[in-house]
Amino acid sequence: MDVPELLEAAFLLVPEETATENDITVGDVWDYLVHDEWEIALGLLEEFGEAHSPPLAFWEKLAEAADQLQLERSAAWCHWRCSELRNGVIRADLTLRPAAEARRTTPISGAGVLRPMWDIGLLSPTGGRAVSIAGLWVENMPILEPGGRATVRLVPLTPSHWTHVQPGQQITMHEDRAVAGTAVILEVCLPATVMPAR
Repeated sequence: MDVPELLEAAFLLVPEETATENDITVGDVWDYLVHDEWEIALGLLEEFGEAHSPPLAFWEKLAEAADQLQLERSAAWCHWRCSELRNGVIRADLTLRPAAEARRTTPISGAGVLRPMWDIGLLSPTGGRAVSIAGLWVENMPILEPGGRATVRLVPLTPSHWTHVQPGQQITMHEDRAVAGTAVILEVCLPATVMPAR
């Protein structure tokens, strides 16, 4: 599919009555599509995706369109949202250790590149600490400096490891044996297939 077809396919997955916080409607998006304003249409569709809960196919179409348009940040975000729908997402308030106290002396990318280890309270079969890997996206910031603090989105590599994690719980981030940062869980949204029975 080419870009217009992909955007139109994503557009058709948005309910007709949907509007953004700025009162932009699906009709407005259609106007941009008709006039070949694909980048604007893509951005607006991303906004619709944040305000509502579109299906995985919506984000897949946007990701492919962003890839074809060579819009790196949009493509990364749309692919990230696909991962969230497949594996779940944990939002947390993360504080990195200052450069003087940690191994990391450079900023981390905010665009989902880093996949650190997390101590979420699991034990190994021998009783030692076990860690679980989750990708990290920094909300509303391109980078996070050492010592910085931000709201982050975590996509677990193994969602079943994270079923016990609850809002308010503190977890630690590791890039090696040392603690690289500390996070407090804000929200947990795991796929229904891995949620514990209540």
